Amino acid sequence: MVVRLRLARFGGRNLPFYRIYAADARSPRNGRHVEVLGYYNPLPGQDGLKRIGMKIDRIKYWISVGAQPTEIVQHLLWKVGIFPAPP
Repeated sequence: MVVRLRLARFGGRNLPFYRIYAADARSPRNGRHVEVLGYYNPLPGQDGLKRIGMKIDRIKYWISVGAQPTEIVQHLLWKVGIFPAPP
């Protein structure tokens, strides 16, 4: 079973909200998951900043046991400082 760190989309139309989670690579985007690891809100708040919240210790654990982040999650992890810069 290959575990991927990826995003699941929530929220309404034109109001996206994403959760970062660990899931089997064969499961659908909003399907079954193993563990919720954080969130990402791409819409800027009152201060003009986007929101990212992560359980850093659990993300490091999943990466250490071989989980593969998707390109978008890898970019978010790079912004937080967990993962090296994407190529």
